[in-house]
Amino acid sequence: MPAEMDVVIVGGGHNGLVAAAYLARAGKSVTVLERASAVGGAAVSADAFPGVDARLSRYSYLVSLLPARVIRDLDVDVRLLRRRYSSYTPDPGTDRGLLVDNAEAEATLASFSAIGAAADADAWTSFYAGTAKLARAMFPTVCDPLLTRTEARRLLADDALWSALVERPIGETIEHTFANDLVRGVVLTDGLIGTFAEAHDASLAANRCFLYHVIGNGTGDWDVPVGGMGSVTTALADSARRAGAKLITEAEVTSIDPEGEVRFSRGGQEHRVTGSTILSNVAPYVLDHLITGSAPPQNTRPEGAQVKVNLMLSRLPRLRDPTVDPSAAFGGTFHINELYSQLQAAFDTASGGGIPDPIPAEIYCHSLTDPSILSPELQESGAQTLTVFALHAPDRLVNAENNDVMRQRLESAVLSSLNSVLAEPIESVLMVDEDGRRCVETKTTLDLEHALGMPGGNIFHGPLAWPFVEDDAPLSTPAERWGVSTRWDRVLVCGSGAQRGGAVSGLGGHNAAMAVLEAI
Repeated sequence: MPAEMDVVIVGGGHNGLVAAAYLARAGKSVTVLERASAVGGAAVSADAFPGVDARLSRYSYLVSLLPARVIRDLDVDVRLLRRRYSSYTPDPGTDRGLLVDNAEAEATLASFSAIGAAADADAWTSFYAGTAKLARAMFPTVCDPLLTRTEARRLLADDALWSALVERPIGETIEHTFANDLVRGVVLTDGLIGTFAEAHDASLAANRCFLYHVIGNGTGDWDVPVGGMGSVTTALADSARRAGAKLITEAEVTSIDPEGEVRFSRGGQEHRVTGSTILSNVAPYVLDHLITGSAPPQNTRPEGAQVKVNLMLSRLPRLRDPTVDPSAAFGGTFHINELYSQLQAAFDTASGGGIPDPIPAEIYCHSLTDPSILSPELQESGAQTLTVFALHAPDRLVNAENNDVMRQRLESAVLSSLNSVLAEPIESVLMVDEDGRRCVETKTTLDLEHALGMPGGNIFHGPLAWPFVEDDAPLSTPAERWGVSTRWDRVLVCGSGAQRGGAVSGLGGHNAAMAVLEAI
């Protein structure tokens, strides 16, 4: 490998691959260093259960924020499928639930009435017309240099909407708009995915999380990648390689000199490579340690707030609501125990060091929309996958000593929460692997840190930022204008820790590449 490169990228997750593809296409010599045996980071597919021929999206699972522009620019061979149903939410303790059907407005209206929330139906339509307006205004800007707050507000051209979603705690807006506890909870969940916050959080962390969940590609839709999340990063890696980028796996970066030298270990040997620019696709907290050689202050350490559970089922479980087909309920996002009041109670419990009971969670069934991740035999048998993402399980609950015990306790809490809204125990439809073990895979925040290098298991690499900067923010350099700067001139952030990072979007990679090219 040449010792001198134009760009060295630390971390081969999807953002690093996007940056590599753009820069290599522009004629730059690019090397990507990835510590795992394959690139992809959190966007990978895996055979999670021995003898069960199903390729599960092990960590990340849906796509919304990956711009169609990036897919076109890089000639990425990926297909995304739209889900007909938005969500189904059982009303805890009853045999009814709210089914939001994107194809039949009348059916959705009837479902609102069935749970006693008819008065909220019009408010729902109006509220999401507002988020759609925000999406149409903001999403086209995410692949351009940053707007200032004033420019973004002017672009939206709706001061009331701006105030409701950007300047006031999301809880105030939800409580002002909706009356029903269940409806309020469904809306709030988009502000809590991977974010440990309450509805009235003064820092507006829930607002920022909510914004990124509703603006994707100008619609806010969350789509299913055909073949699983691994198909997305495989296509990105192919694009980068075709352009001439060199992707090196099993390369553990051990230190970074901000003047350009990167040291890494591979095959038991130490190596070094120098880049005119270094792009960091690891969390800023990790980058700081690689450069300074010392642990950053503990109060700057990110904290994740979720537990992920993957399941293989012989079939979908029966629901307590006989009027709803399980394939419809699980065809979108299946919310469990996410009443507005339950979400607050769960936050309070977790803040005090306990596991919420019931733990709120949302569930996705990839195989209903895209059965290609299953073998023909599993498809024929009626088998299905479930991905459970439980909220308010902060990293503070786990440590190296109790992780195994907490993993089991969290897994039990998730299955118990799910059973509380089903007509039969989920255990009755769980498959077993070739060794006779139940097909359940649970990942705590500490497990994510060990597997993916995400400090605190934070899936966004740190607190999310607005997709704009304050009016007085420095914007004198390309890195500042694109939201990828660090305190080291030759080191840029290209991952989820970038100004517009978070989720599987490729925005950090795109914007870092644009900053590099602009600086030339």
